Amino acid sequence: MTATIATVNAAGLMRDAAKERRFFLSLALPSLVIVGIGAILPLFWILQQSLTTVRGDFSLVNYAALLTNGLTWRALLVTLELSGGTLLCCLLLGIPLAFLLASTSPKTASGLMVLVLLPLWTSILVRTYGWLVLLRRDGLINDILVGSGLVAEPVPMVYNFTGTLIGMVHYMLPIFVLPTYAAMRDIDVNVIRAAASMGAGLWHCFRTVILPLAFGGIVSSSVIVFVYTLGFFITPAILGGGRVNPIAIRIDRTLSTLQDWGGAAALGILLLVIVAVLGVMALGAARLVKSKQAAD
Repeated sequence: MTATIATVNAAGLMRDAAKERRFFLSLALPSLVIVGIGAILPLFWILQQSLTTVRGDFSLVNYAALLTNGLTWRALLVTLELSGGTLLCCLLLGIPLAFLLASTSPKTASGLMVLVLLPLWTSILVRTYGWLVLLRRDGLINDILVGSGLVAEPVPMVYNFTGTLIGMVHYMLPIFVLPTYAAMRDIDVNVIRAAASMGAGLWHCFRTVILPLAFGGIVSSSVIVFVYTLGFFITPAILGGGRVNPIAIRIDRTLSTLQDWGGAAALGILLLVIVAVLGVMALGAARLVKSKQAAD
């Protein structure tokens, strides 16, 4: 009798759960339709364009021309260098900043968070031109360096890789800090206290307790930063001054100068494939690390 009642209750719970799933799916259906129309359908159109010649024939000639062109590989290398450099700088600057936010009082953390989020409230175009004013040869930073005697002549910090990297890090650092801070904030303080009571120093506690527990947030932030910066256009176009040409700028020049829709579409598909491969690799690495931590 008891088993029968339990079976009936379990079946009722499963029906309720199925109803809830259908209800939430119905709520998400309009958004899924919008995403499908606004994102997925254009991808199929771009794929079709990349496989179509100027005369309208189906061919892989766009990909053949793409992969045999040295400029494509150069643009790909510059893109990966910019994304990797931005991610590395965000890791070095963002993890300590997130730890500072998570370890201070709520009032202090709120004030610091305003400063962290302040760049996001300004247009990326305004911020990029702001860095252009600061970094140019007669800008504020070079005036301070030359005036203080640290350098004899202005340092070239704009229209090159360095200036582009500075602008990209400034844009992406708040985006990196937010998920990392959320992960560190959720760490149980008693775990850290227990490690400290057993003689763990600050660095040892940070390396063996805080970083592993915040690993998921750090990985999420890293993926967001790296994937987002793969398609950066405005910052390299302004701060690079035509000397830093990632894939996004190459796509623009292929369209605006050569009017080659097929070649530009092939470049877009190439970038999409790179993002997909890197995303799968990141997820695999994260699962591997988590399984290793669980085994330990």
